[in-house]
Amino acid sequence: MVAVDNLSLQLYTVRTKLEADFDATLARIAEIGYTKVEPFGVVGMADALAEALPKYGLSAPSTHAGLLREESLSPTFEVARKLGIGIVIDPYVDPARWQSADDIKATAEALNKAAVEAADHGITVGYHNHHFELESVIDGVHGLEILADNLSDEVILEVDTYWAAVGGADVPALLGRLGDRVKALHVKDGDGTLDNKAQVGVGDGTIAVLDILAASPGTLRVVELDDFSGEIFDAVEGSFRYLAGQEIA
Repeated sequence: MVAVDNLSLQLYTVRTKLEADFDATLARIAEIGYTKVEPFGVVGMADALAEALPKYGLSAPSTHAGLLREESLSPTFEVARKLGIGIVIDPYVDPARWQSADDIKATAEALNKAAVEAADHGITVGYHNHHFELESVIDGVHGLEILADNLSDEVILEVDTYWAAVGGADVPALLGRLGDRVKALHVKDGDGTLDNKAQVGVGDGTIAVLDILAASPGTLRVVELDDFSGEIFDAVEGSFRYLAGQEIA
């Protein structure tokens, strides 16, 4: 089965719940069985996380932050270190920057530079994809793979498996090619379109989730829904129950 201690939840999934009652939302996540979460906007919620994570037995091995859009990275890295977060992942580089190999290489250089500064804080830098990094194919190679080929060994990838599929990739094959650089997966399900409202709990959609997980054994599995048409905690809990019941490492 997917080990419970290898399952995380991207807190963006429950952003409206957090706004309404941060403490109760973290309590509910822990009650479902999650032991890990992946915050966003970590500097702004640092105090709340510092209180709630230990209170509910949760940890945050990774977080999202706009590393390539911030004037100074030190505040993010300092907060991450204080919260015990070891990986800071940039979740978005404008689609226009994925249309040429030179632009993609420039993004890789920027991530490599951020990784040097992050290392001073004991932090690892990563990148998270959407669909457009896979839709972009240059000389037969997905843009995300061009990025990977130009990253320093210190930079990791968190592959959003849903958006990779939407972007046209054979996700298990992609994960096989990217290999050990992939340290985390965003695991989500839906109808395989750009409609965020069509996303559903993991196991309830059309994505070949089990084949994808089998292609990347041992990586952190981060559940996420960008949006949902029903009660979000139904999907969050359903995803946990589905993944925790599968015979996959």
